[in-house]
Amino acid sequence: MNYQIIEKKVFLIFKKFGLNHNHSKICSKAIINAELVGAYGHGLSRLKMYCTRISKKLINPKPKFKIKKISPSITHIDADNSIGFVAADIAIKKSIQNAKKTGIGLVAVKNSGHYGLSGYYAEQAVKKNLITMIFTNAPPAVAPHGSLKALFGTNPICFGCPTGNKIPFILDTSISMINRGKIRFAEINKLNIPKGVALDKFGNPTINPRKALYGVQLPIAGFRGSGLAWMIDILSGVFTGANYGGKVKDPFDDFSGPQGVGHLFLTFKSNLFVNNFKKKIKKNIKTIKKLPKIKGVKDIMYPGENKFKRFRLNIKKKLVIPKNIKKDLSTLLS
Repeated sequence: MNYQIIEKKVFLIFKKFGLNHNHSKICSKAIINAELVGAYGHGLSRLKMYCTRISKKLINPKPKFKIKKISPSITHIDADNSIGFVAADIAIKKSIQNAKKTGIGLVAVKNSGHYGLSGYYAEQAVKKNLITMIFTNAPPAVAPHGSLKALFGTNPICFGCPTGNKIPFILDTSISMINRGKIRFAEINKLNIPKGVALDKFGNPTINPRKALYGVQLPIAGFRGSGLAWMIDILSGVFTGANYGGKVKDPFDDFSGPQGVGHLFLTFKSNLFVNNFKKKIKKNIKTIKKLPKIKGVKDIMYPGENKFKRFRLNIKKKLVIPKNIKKDLSTLLS
C-alpha cells in the first residue's frame, strides 16, 4: 500500500477521534515516518493504543498548552495531557526558535505522552543547522542495577548534528538492549525476541515477548545503562515536573490516568565556538570512514546513515502492512 494513502487513513482516524486538522497531520506524519525508517514498534502498531487512550479520556484531543517563557532561551511547556507527537512538535519548534535567537534553546515538557521517535524531532533541528540533544522518560521496563523490579523506562538518548551533506548524524538509542516497541511488535506478531535482552518476572532469561513485558528488560552495558536510564529520568521527569521514579504509566496496560511523560529538548547553534563546524565534521567523518575495516564490513557508517537509506528505499515502494494492523485501520475508520 502506498505510504501516502496510509498516512491519509491515519490522519482521518485522528480527526475522527477529536484531534484538529493540524494535530492530526502532525500525528499521522510522525507515525508514517516511523514505518518508513523501519521502526515498526513506533509506527502503526501503536495507533490503536493512542485511540483507546483518547476514548478513555487519558489523552486530551483538544489540549490547552501552557507555554511559559522563563528567558529568551528557556521555555517550560505544560502539555495538558496532549498526545506526545503534538507536544514534542511544539517543543522542538520552540527550542529551534530560541536557539536561532540566542544561540541556545532549552525546552522542558511535562504532562505529555509517548511521542514516537526522538530522532524524528532531532532531524528538524539539524535541518536548521543546529545541534540538538533530546531526552524523554517512559514507563517502567528496566530495573535499577541490582534490583529485580522494573522502575526506569527504556529512556532513549538522542543526539543530532549537521554533517555538511544530505544525511544528518542522528544517534537515537534506548538504554535497553532493544527498545520496548520491538518487544510489543514481537508479541503482536507472535515472534520470539533475541536472547540476552530480557528476564521474566522471576529473573530468568526469556525469549518470550509477553514474559519480557511483565518482567525486566536488560540495559546496555550493565550498571552503566542503568545509570543512563536514571540520568534521563532525572532530566525528563524530576527536572521538568513530569512523572518519574516508575510513575510514568504504561500506555498499553495502565488506564488509571494520563501517562505524565516528560521531555527535554536542548538545541544550539553549531557555530557557537567555531565558524567552520561543517568543515571539521566532514573531516571527522572522512577520517573514521577511512579506518581499516573488519571482515565483512564494506563501509563504516555513522549514526543516521542506515535509517536514511531505509527511508529513501521505503518511500519508493509500497509499505507492507501486517493483517492485524490492516484490521485496526479498518475498524478505527468505520
